[in-house]
Amino acid sequence: MQSNIEQMRPIERWLGRLCDISASIGGTVLVSMAGMTVASVIGRTFFANPILGDVELVQLGSAVVVASFLPYTQYRRANIIVDFFTTGLSARKQEWLDGLGSLLYTLMLALICWRVAVGCIDIRATGEASMLMNFPLWIAYLLMLPGLALAVVIGLYQTLCQLRGEAGVAA
Repeated sequence: MQSNIEQMRPIERWLGRLCDISASIGGTVLVSMAGMTVASVIGRTFFANPILGDVELVQLGSAVVVASFLPYTQYRRANIIVDFFTTGLSARKQEWLDGLGSLLYTLMLALICWRVAVGCIDIRATGEASMLMNFPLWIAYLLMLPGLALAVVIGLYQTLCQLRGEAGVAA
């Protein structure tokens, strides 16, 4: 019997690797934010000297972390699904509704990705920066784009697989 990895299509393995990389980046940013927060609290408590702009960095980093984890959760189909109203439907109708839900979710992600890209361009053009550190805000927007775009690609692939009645990734 072949393992699940051997049974996957090459595109699914490739998407899985990209998701792992994206989640690893998000995890690294998250751990870095936690370390910075601890250092800032210690500095504030014992030396009356917190890290300047720590809250700004956590806010910007949190957006990057969420965008980095979205592809992984989509790939693993780990998003919350409310199926209370569909439990009595046939398996085929449930699959079709799951495909429709996946399509709507993917379209929403595509809209968010597009607006983040437009926001990045506009914020860079105006030179908007954080208040305390004067950190260019467009950088955080730019760092969100790869994760959002990857989540859109995965969502499109899963939607096509679901609507064709195929398993697709992580089904």
